[in-house]
Amino acid sequence: MSETPDKAGAAGGAAADPSRLCEEARLLAEEGDPGRAAGLFREVLALGDTPCRAQAALGLAVVLDDGGDVEAAREADRLAIATGDPEYGARAAYHLALTHERAGEPAEAEPAWRVVVDFGTPAYLPPALLALARLADDGGDFEAARGHWEEAVATGDAEYGPVAAHDLAQRLLERGEAARALRILNAGLKLIDREKAPYAHARLAVALGIAYLDQAIGAFGAALNDAGAAADGEVGPLATELLARTLPLRGRGAEAREVWRRGLADPGVAAQVRARLRRDFAADEDDAPGGDPADLWWEPVVEQAVSDGSLPALAGEAFGALDHMYALLAVRYAGYDGGPDGESREVMGQAVRVPSDYAWGPLLHESFAERLRVAMGAPASALPPGWPDGEPAGD
Repeated sequence: MSETPDKAGAAGGAAADPSRLCEEARLLAEEGDPGRAAGLFREVLALGDTPCRAQAALGLAVVLDDGGDVEAAREADRLAIATGDPEYGARAAYHLALTHERAGEPAEAEPAWRVVVDFGTPAYLPPALLALARLADDGGDFEAARGHWEEAVATGDAEYGPVAAHDLAQRLLERGEAARALRILNAGLKLIDREKAPYAHARLAVALGIAYLDQAIGAFGAALNDAGAAADGEVGPLATELLARTLPLRGRGAEAREVWRRGLADPGVAAQVRARLRRDFAADEDDAPGGDPADLWWEPVVEQAVSDGSLPALAGEAFGALDHMYALLAVRYAGYDGGPDGESREVMGQAVRVPSDYAWGPLLHESFAERLRVAMGAPASALPPGWPDGEPAGD
């Protein structure tokens, strides 16, 4: 006999009961016997229009798909869909759409997702709407995508609603519709339990902050586009600074440079704009000719770097040059023995005394000491007397 008496009896007793056949098939599939599971699902389908027809068709579709027979699985999905069963029919449409998505067939997936939406089953409606929005967006139909995203948010689903809100907000921000993005993001945030889904909450919160930034950029720009406000000695410079400092946060550095340029070129507000541009400058008046920091040769360079957003690059170049000079001094200093060139050695010792209270002073000292150690092999004896902050010998 091909079956044990117990197995044969179980199958025979269940022959007239479609629900028991489906349960037996499910267990067989879970135990790794897809062939027998598929056979039992087919038995249920052969019984005709029973209450378990949709369940059996979906079960057969899943088993066949897992076994690699995708076309047969799709036919089984269609059988389940045709029953109109709100649970298994909707799940079958969902499964059918996924087989097309997996195969890279968006044109075939789209009608299957629409069938899921038509069923309206709450568990499958939100992801189907999200999928339709993505397909429409990929196809360049923003209005259709917008409608699906908004419907997904409106379902109130805590998993898919926030994702839809985020995706729609991104597109709205790209289109310059910050106010609408704010509304949809706030709607999405209301769907999230912050303690249960901190990442999803943080993701929307960051997007909300970006929307506020874009709204602020629009307001500052509007002020500068108003001839009267732009020429006002208080409003114009303030709006110029706020706009120029906010634009780079959205990756719009070129626009920020143009905002500074226009402000500095306007004789009516140029002085106030320049004062705002230089508000964080830390010039040492003692080093400036006539005591005016603006007379220092590097001030125009720093000012230009601030206005065009290249200050980090400028700082890197300056520190690189300073470190290079220190390295040369370290080697030269180490080469003197205090003989006829002792005075030159003393001058070089004075040259490497950058004040430690500069934010970057200790780091430069560390670099210098290391270079000197490598050159001399003994850091303590090679360092200038009293270095870095003590009075040099002979002063």
